[in-house]
Amino acid sequence: MSSNTATAAAYDAFLLVSFGGPEGPDDVLPFLENVLRGKNVPRERMLEVAEHYQHFGGVSPINEQNRQLLSAIEAEFKSRGITLPLYWGNRNWNPLLQETLAQMAADGKRRAIALFTSAFSSYSGCRQYRENIAAARETVGPAAPEVDKLRMFYNHPAFIEVNAEHVAEKLALVPAERRAKTLLLFTAHSIPMSMAENCRYELQLNDACKSVAAQLGHNNYKLVYQSRSGPPQQPWLEPDVCDEIRAQHAAGLEDVVVLPIGFISDHMEVLYDLDTEAKDLCAELGVNFHRAATVGVHPKFVRMIVDLVVERMTGATERPAIGELGPSHDVCPVNCCTYTPQRPVR
Repeated sequence: MSSNTATAAAYDAFLLVSFGGPEGPDDVLPFLENVLRGKNVPRERMLEVAEHYQHFGGVSPINEQNRQLLSAIEAEFKSRGITLPLYWGNRNWNPLLQETLAQMAADGKRRAIALFTSAFSSYSGCRQYRENIAAARETVGPAAPEVDKLRMFYNHPAFIEVNAEHVAEKLALVPAERRAKTLLLFTAHSIPMSMAENCRYELQLNDACKSVAAQLGHNNYKLVYQSRSGPPQQPWLEPDVCDEIRAQHAAGLEDVVVLPIGFISDHMEVLYDLDTEAKDLCAELGVNFHRAATVGVHPKFVRMIVDLVVERMTGATERPAIGELGPSHDVCPVNCCTYTPQRPVR
């Protein structure tokens, strides 16, 4: 099915689909091996990332943040009289999608509506999750529930508003006479250029950044990237956040506000790449560093998620979106976000 929107459907479950993360030191290497299986990432880089996790006791905050998000959605469902039971499955760590779909099948669930914890379209942020679900359904067998995803929400008014609120809180900490010159850096996970060329990731990011900046009336901003993991010879999206801070410092930068707009929660790559590396760099350079929060479980964001569920359950024709791109499709075309990862050289 490749139409832009889906009709109203009878859903009997809600599924949160996410990345997963280790919850103890012994989980770190098995988790990273799951993440990097089949990818052209040097083992040295994997061990380097493992140290990032061990820096925080081997525990990624992403799973606990997903638990909090599920609780908030459940409360919002209850307040609106929505009776869908909630499930949660991850790509790389417990609870794994295959196990979750098996439980849903055992519970007699036939059709679920799913939220992917990614606001932007790319292979790793959307298509790969759809492939993960398809593989899990095949393993579970004929009783596996169908799973329909919610549309990408990068330009939903509520997503833009919450991000703008969080930036405004940090800009307010900058002395008024320096505020207009404060650099606002929007960050997102870097991806290989070969992946970026087959999706609307950059386009959507630029549209969202422009919308947030417009709401703030703050024109001194730039989109940068973080957390690249591929070999040096493989082109990835640039500039890197720390490289940009160095360049701007050389040009006289005094204050920076960093918003990880490409992430919906403050998980490991935010805590390490921004709150540790970028913050430490700014301290070394004498730049005042402020990191704005992700949308997390902000009430407006939670209401937005439930609004999207209602939108799909009812087949609503009103699909809120701001910016230049219009609302994202519900059902992905066959060739959407295609990508063939480079395999490791042996």
